[in-house]
Amino acid sequence: MGTHLNVAPEGETMTEIIAAVLRETGGPFTIETGTLEAPRADEILVRVLGVGLCHTDLVARDQVIPIPFPAVLGHEGSGIVEAVGANVRKVAPGDKVVLTFRSCGECPTCLRGEPAYCHQFPILNFAGVRPDGSHPISIGGAAASGNFFGQSSFASHALAYERNVVKVAADAPIELLGPLGCGLQTGAGAIMRSLACRAGSSVLIMGTGAVGLSAIMAAKVQGCTTIIASDPMAERRRLALELGATHAIDPRAGDLAVAVREILPLGVDYALDTSGLPAVIEGAIGCMAPRGSLGLVGVPPAADATFATLLIAFISLGLSVHGIIEGDSDPDVLIPELVRLHAEGRFPLERLVKVYPMAEINQAVADQHHGVCVKVVLKP
Repeated sequence: MGTHLNVAPEGETMTEIIAAVLRETGGPFTIETGTLEAPRADEILVRVLGVGLCHTDLVARDQVIPIPFPAVLGHEGSGIVEAVGANVRKVAPGDKVVLTFRSCGECPTCLRGEPAYCHQFPILNFAGVRPDGSHPISIGGAAASGNFFGQSSFASHALAYERNVVKVAADAPIELLGPLGCGLQTGAGAIMRSLACRAGSSVLIMGTGAVGLSAIMAAKVQGCTTIIASDPMAERRRLALELGATHAIDPRAGDLAVAVREILPLGVDYALDTSGLPAVIEGAIGCMAPRGSLGLVGVPPAADATFATLLIAFISLGLSVHGIIEGDSDPDVLIPELVRLHAEGRFPLERLVKVYPMAEINQAVADQHHGVCVKVVLKP
């Protein structure tokens, strides 16, 4: 790559940032100023141009992921590299990058090319500090939790690492690409990697939020000939049909399995649940063809799962069940593939996105929750 410019001297200047800060469980985000340490030898300073709002950010807000407050969240960032640490070789200042989850690169799953199942995933993504316990972010002169997914990109700038930075083409619309780092990568990867849906097959997508709609676009890319979307929202069903679904079902209108088998009497080859609702997952069993594959992205509450009933159904039909994290993606491979598909007009992610200023993050959270938009992208 040649000699890097703007290699940051470790431990020297800090960057002033504006960030969306969370201070209490379930509380609102507040826009505050703070400082971000200069990149260490293995770190990359990124000027954030866009960041997706993901359900996982809200899970952390509600302390299902118990990150200490105050905290700067955000894990679907995209932007431009401003400076790199002395040991960084993957990117250089001026590069456009998408930020994704962090992995260690050294454990057995990472070495197998399965970084989403990194043995160090919780420590590297959820702890709110670097692995050595240090805080890269200060708000109002006090330490704040940062390093969320190795980035904390609800801010004007973020520190990231070679393992969770993906360089993309110079002409890519970088402000819109942050959601590829998690939500859209999950949906597309579920179809293209986890289930590896074959051309000519049939697939049922249950739930058409950002994950489900990206799965529908990916199913079209894969050459699936019957793509069934199930969602109670009429607008989402309409969008699903525009993005590649061949059929759209309102699950409130009657039994899902009956509706699916009116389309395909033998059932579907693949199904993907994005809802995490036990009743929806149970209903999927009646939609499956023998030897079918069911992918689970949504996580049901353990207390509600009727495990014995599901187990009998899985065995009797010979079904394969896939628990899916981050679409089983190797981000360095899948994200550039999705960027290329977008450039070809085959993965029109802009159809899902509504852009809000970072200052309107609380309104954006409410709008996404109420279905006003599919996927929020915040611009610092």
